Amino acid sequence: MVMALHMLLLLGGFGALYFGAEWLVRGSARIATNMGVSPVVVGLTLVSLGTSAPELVVSIVATLDGRGSLLASNVLGSNLANIGLILGITAVISPLAVANRVISREVPIMIVVTLAVFPLMLDLELTRGEGVVLLGLLAVYVAFTFMSADDEIQEIVDEVGELADAEEGPGNLRNLLLVALGAGGLAAGGKAIVEGATYVGLEFGLSEMVVGATIVAIGTSLPELVTSVVAAVRKEADIAVGNVVGSNIFNLAAVLGGAALVRGYRIDQGILEQEWLMVLLLSVVMWPVVTTAREVRRGEGVLLLVGYVVFLGIIAIEH
Repeated sequence: MVMALHMLLLLGGFGALYFGAEWLVRGSARIATNMGVSPVVVGLTLVSLGTSAPELVVSIVATLDGRGSLLASNVLGSNLANIGLILGITAVISPLAVANRVISREVPIMIVVTLAVFPLMLDLELTRGEGVVLLGLLAVYVAFTFMSADDEIQEIVDEVGELADAEEGPGNLRNLLLVALGAGGLAAGGKAIVEGATYVGLEFGLSEMVVGATIVAIGTSLPELVTSVVAAVRKEADIAVGNVVGSNIFNLAAVLGGAALVRGYRIDQGILEQEWLMVLLLSVVMWPVVTTAREVRRGEGVLLLVGYVVFLGIIAIEH
């Protein structure tokens, strides 16, 4: 009976993820068009924040329960899934064109943030002070994203002012509501899937690290997967690729940092030696992949998928 309820929870989560992703991409793309903001900026900020909500919710719950290893393993495992599973599957479905700024700025920033996490986790603990450092990096990243958009920043300021004065009319207000409902659906769906999948995993005797790196990580990455696939089908490739890169940065800075700010936590040695190293390797591999012909081709998508499967194999063998 309990197993059946958790299966229903999983099915309901999939439905919430699909509609949440559809609404989020549709609303954010419309807002980008109306405000004159490029889709890649939306993908790197608004969409990324919305689809990172499941990781943030799960991480806060985990740190309050004193399960730091599950938290960190979930975040790093989600970043691996974002690159290997999500970009891989999306590229296999349809080759993805990559914006110049993603190649020259965002991917290098993702690698730098990944490297910055290492010394903070070296003592196998993240404190509130270190959480503040990570959140500070996030603030710098968000500010840089908008400031580097040149004249787009003024359009954003003007648009926000118009919305505040209710002068824009119901169009963009409806789009903002659509984005909010989409993000809420993604968060609820991800949470439902994680709860159901975690119950099943623990019933089979899997360790906390394995559950966090595989079942929970894939579960919380499903919003990014659905959002990126929907964006690719809608020919919004900038959102698809930018969402993955932005989500990885948000996961490392906002999720790890935000959870540490709530309550410091400890992690297992294996997370630093295996998961973090794999995240770094796959992030570095991603750079030449997106640089080649400025798109992620089907063959490169297969390569990313193979790399992700190898990671899962290593985790299964070691634990």
